[in-house]
Amino acid sequence: MSSIPIITSASSVKPLEATVAKKVLVAITGIVLFGFVLIHMVGNIQLYQGPEKLNHYAELLQSMKPVLWTFRIVLLAAVGVHALFAILLWLRNRSARPVAYESQRFVSATLTSRTMIWSGPLIGLFVVYHILHFTTGTFPPPHFNSHNVYNNVVYAFQVPGVSIAYIIAMVALGFHLYHGGVSLFQTLGLRTPHDEKPLKLVLWVITTIIVVVNISFPLAVLTGLVGLK
Repeated sequence: MSSIPIITSASSVKPLEATVAKKVLVAITGIVLFGFVLIHMVGNIQLYQGPEKLNHYAELLQSMKPVLWTFRIVLLAAVGVHALFAILLWLRNRSARPVAYESQRFVSATLTSRTMIWSGPLIGLFVVYHILHFTTGTFPPPHFNSHNVYNNVVYAFQVPGVSIAYIIAMVALGFHLYHGGVSLFQTLGLRTPHDEKPLKLVLWVITTIIVVVNISFPLAVLTGLVGLK
């Protein structure tokens, strides 16, 4: 019996390799961003320890300018690469089916997966506002003082609209982190049928902790648990 050679054209392999490369870059930068969100949350918990603790933490970061700016540049690059290739992959998926479905039944697609393309830009807009609000003071909270981060946070979250926007952004962040975490493990070949359920459980727990803790900050200010001192 003669064997039939399998001929694979270079034109079909290259787009596949490019797609895989994009997915890997999205996954790697996703790990960087996931780590930042976790570290940022841990640092912000010091809000509950009072102004001296939180302000000292902020001053410590500002005193390490080279480290701080290196971290910011790496983070900015990660955000740019992550957003760019995520959008390119989404556009490629859409172009693969130029004619939309007349009706859609989401059988295996979860809410988090279906909202990824929207939660990403929403989080991006929030991050820009967050930086302009608390870091640069371009859109400052009332009585903004770059040397008193604690009061800046309290003044900001005393405005109900700001707190609501923050809470909505954190919910979107939770959706994005959970599905992104599941996807990056699959992309990097670290997700198997055997460990899929434990992996999703761990990611759900971590994501829930991040969202709940972050949402607790504006709620603590609105309810008076945390106030000006």
